[in-house]
Amino acid sequence: MGKLDGYKVDLKGVQSDTVSYRWQVDNDFFSAVQGPEIRQGLLDVALRVKRTSGAYELEFQLKGKVEVTCDRCLEPMDQPIDAQCMLRVKMGDDYADDGDVVTIPERDGTINVAWNIYEFAALQIPLRHVHPEGECKAPSPDLSPEEERSDPRWDALKEKVKN
Repeated sequence: MGKLDGYKVDLKGVQSDTVSYRWQVDNDFFSAVQGPEIRQGLLDVALRVKRTSGAYELEFQLKGKVEVTCDRCLEPMDQPIDAQCMLRVKMGDDYADDGDVVTIPERDGTINVAWNIYEFAALQIPLRHVHPEGECKAPSPDLSPEEERSDPRWDALKEKVKN
């Protein structure tokens, strides 16, 4: 049994219209997934599988935090995650992922949602991540009196704009 087998959802075995799952993903999960963006974190994941005509709607709720690197000081920082994401799955002959709908082989009838959980968490991370004001360990640039002086060319333009 693999480390991520606990994230398999048996869609063929869904007996009622709605089924719920809960997981807590931690550093072991992120290590097993081996994704590039997130290496550590702690997330509560709730999944609701809703059977519709010819397909399944998988609604993910992710809440917690992941560790990313601050772009300024390169120190680790916590990035909060709070997201609701949807995935549509249908049965077919072979596996396919067209972006909107994932098709899984009907003979299997199961989908492993570990990578989906990882991707949904990674998509919540902003492109630029920096510590909140005052918490960053990056040295603040202290300007010398020479550097504080303005450029006369810009001063002339500023005067024209004022007038």
